[in-house]
Amino acid sequence: MAALANYGSKVMENRELRRREWRNGSHGFVHHFAALSPFAEAEGEEGGEISRPEDDKSDNELPGMAQAFHISSATASAISVCIAMAALCFPFFMKSLGLALDFKTKALSYATLLFGFYMAWNIGANDVANAMGTSVGSGALSLRQAVLTAAVLEFSGALLMGTHVTSTMQKGILVANVFQGKDTLLFAGLLSSLAAAGTWLQVASYYGWPVSTTHCIVGSMVGFGLVYGGTGAVFWSSLARVTSSWVISPLVGAMMSFLVYKCIRRFVYSAPNPGQAAAAAAPIAVFLGVTGISFAAFPLSKTFHVAVAQALACGTAGAIIVYRIIRKQLGHLLDKSNTSDSEAKEETSSSKNIGFLSDIAGPKGDQLKIVYGVFGDMQILSACFMSFAHGGNDVSNAIGPLAAALSILQGGMSGNEIVIPNDVLAWGGFGIVAGLAMWGYRVMATIGKKITELTPTRGFAAEFAAASVVLVASKLGLPISATHTLVGAVMGVGFARGLNSVRAETVREIVTSWAVTIPAGAMFAVIYTWILTKILSCIL
Repeated sequence: MAALANYGSKVMENRELRRREWRNGSHGFVHHFAALSPFAEAEGEEGGEISRPEDDKSDNELPGMAQAFHISSATASAISVCIAMAALCFPFFMKSLGLALDFKTKALSYATLLFGFYMAWNIGANDVANAMGTSVGSGALSLRQAVLTAAVLEFSGALLMGTHVTSTMQKGILVANVFQGKDTLLFAGLLSSLAAAGTWLQVASYYGWPVSTTHCIVGSMVGFGLVYGGTGAVFWSSLARVTSSWVISPLVGAMMSFLVYKCIRRFVYSAPNPGQAAAAAAPIAVFLGVTGISFAAFPLSKTFHVAVAQALACGTAGAIIVYRIIRKQLGHLLDKSNTSDSEAKEETSSSKNIGFLSDIAGPKGDQLKIVYGVFGDMQILSACFMSFAHGGNDVSNAIGPLAAALSILQGGMSGNEIVIPNDVLAWGGFGIVAGLAMWGYRVMATIGKKITELTPTRGFAAEFAAASVVLVASKLGLPISATHTLVGAVMGVGFARGLNSVRAETVREIVTSWAVTIPAGAMFAVIYTWILTKILSCIL
C-alpha cells in the first residue's frame, strides 16, 4: 500500500509539474511533450517512458480517492457520505415523486428515482473518462481540475440537451403495446434495465475498464423485451438505427479527427512560422465549436435564420476572447517569433509543394513551445466541449427508462407524449456528477495512461472531432456511444501519423469489453426482472 501511495503521489506530482511548466511557458514544457511527439527523434528524445515494463505493471493498480485527489482519507469519506445523504434526501423535494399520490406509489416512485440515480452514478464513474481522460493523460489538466470542470459541464449538458435523446430511448426501443395490461411487468423490466446496466458498469469501473454505457442500457432493455415480451416487443427498426450508429460513430469520429489533425500538420506545422499559424488557427476552432454549441443547445430564437445569426455572433465573441487570451499568455513568444523569421524557417519544414497527406516534421524550440502552448489551452476547451456534449447524450441512458417507469407508476403512459420534467433531468445530471467525483478517477486514469502518445495537438484533434460527432447526434436524437466515438477519433489521429501508430492490442481490449457489455447487460436484466416481479407481486 505504501508503494501504491508513493506511485500515485509521483504520478500526480509529475502531472502538476507539467501543468505548471506549461502555464509558465518554461522550457520543461517542451521537454515533457517532445518525448511523446512525432518529432521527438529530432530533439534527441526516444520516448522511453512509454514502454517501461514497471510502468505497465503499475498501471494495473488504481489509487484510492484520497490518493487520487491528494486529500485525506477522512475528507474523502466525508465527501462520499455527503453525496450519499444528498441522493437519499433530494427525491423528497422533487415534484416527480408524486406528492399528491398515495403512500405506496410514493414509495415506488422514490425507489425508481434511486434506481435512475444508481445508473447515472455509474455513467459518471465510467463514461466521463471519454471527455477528460485524454486531457489528464497529456498533463493539460490535473485530475482535480478535470473532475471539477467535467462536473459543471456534464450537469449543464444533461439539463439543457438531455431531452432530445431521452425521447428516443424511452419510446424507441421497446414496444409498449406488447406489455399493455402488464404494467407491473413493464415497470419491473425498466427498473431491472437500470439496475442491470448499473451493475455491469460498476464492475467495469472498479477494474478501470472503459465500456459503453449505451451498449449496456440498450442491451439490458432488449434482453428484457425478448425474454418477457417476445420478438414483437422490440422496435427492430429503431434498434437497427441505434446499432448502426455504434458502427458509424467511430468511423465518423476517425475521419473527423484524421482531417483535423492533418489540417494542423499541414497548415500549422508546415507554416513558415508555426507559432503564428497556431495562434491564428485557435480562434477559428473556437468559432466553430461555440457556434455549434450555441445553435444546438442554446437556440435563442425559434426562427432558423435568426438562431443561426445569434449562434454566429456567439462564435465570433468566443473567437475574439480566445485570441486575446492567447496574445496575453503567449504574446512575448509570438513577438519574439516575428523578429526571428530566419530562425523559424530553419526550425520548420518548408511549406512549398507539401501535399495534404504528406508526412511533415514538426517545429522545434520556441516555435514548438508556442504551438503546444496554444493547443494545450485548446485541448482544455475541446475537453469541455466533449464533456458538455457527453452529458447531453448519455444522461438518456439513465433518464429514458426512469421517465418511462415514473409515467407508468403515475398514470401518464396512456398514449400521450411523456414529458421529461426538468427535475428528472437535473437528477440524472447530479448522479453523473456524483459518480464522477467518487469513482471517475479510475477509468480516467486508465484511458489517460493507455493513450500515452498524446500531445496537445493530437488530444485536441481527437476531442474536438469526437465532441462534434456526439453533439450533432444528440441534436438529432441519436443515442450513439461516446466511447466508440472517442476511440474512433483517437484511432483517426493515429492513422494520420501512420498505421503503426495505432496500438492494436489496446484497441482489441476495448472492443472485447464492448462485446461483453451487451450480453452482460441482457443477462443481468433478465435475472433482476424475475426478482423484481416476485417482489412487486407481494407489494401490489
